[in-house]
Amino acid sequence: MGAGHGHRLHYHGHSVVHRAQAHHKVLALLGFMLVVVATPVTWYAVFAAYAVILLGVVAASRVPFGYLAKRMLIEVPFVVFAVLMPFVATGPRIQVLGLSLSEAGLIAAGGFLIKASLGVLGALTLAATTEVPDLLAGLQRLRIPAEMVAIASFMVRYLDVVTAEMSRMFTAMRSRGSDPRSPRHWPAMARTLGALFIRSYERGERVHLAMLSRGYTGRL
Repeated sequence: MGAGHGHRLHYHGHSVVHRAQAHHKVLALLGFMLVVVATPVTWYAVFAAYAVILLGVVAASRVPFGYLAKRMLIEVPFVVFAVLMPFVATGPRIQVLGLSLSEAGLIAAGGFLIKASLGVLGALTLAATTEVPDLLAGLQRLRIPAEMVAIASFMVRYLDVVTAEMSRMFTAMRSRGSDPRSPRHWPAMARTLGALFIRSYERGERVHLAMLSRGYTGRL
């Protein structure tokens, strides 16, 4: 994937949010998240105000909410963790639908889920309205260490390459009678993923050597 190409999260548009400078959007998201994290978990009215502000930004970006909602599935691990918190937390317990739940755990789970949802939606909005080259240039303007910017750049560039290779390896497994989704074939899938890791590592070494031979000094 070349530097001029979009990424899977980007939604092409010409809204005021799309046109905003990338480093300004990164700073705005960082400031927003710091405020959200610092807000006490029981200040639900304040969280509602945060949500209204964020939804206003989404509306101004003209990115369909359904487009973002499908990509919010990345939040599923946070949801699972939040659901388990009332069961494992200590302190006074209450009965909910016949289940004994920790009162403190319920409050903590609600706050955790609200903050995680706001953070995920904010990050997805940034990704949907900012091209990768613009985002990397914005990180450079913010004086992020060059090594971190380079790592992020290569991760985006080669993500499609690695996932396409993984898809081909899974296709090869299925053609030989192995189903990656079946627990009986998980050992074979583990070996396949191990081979993919080694191939990716070796590809990284080759790409790095090729860049050094062309005068790469650590800055893009």
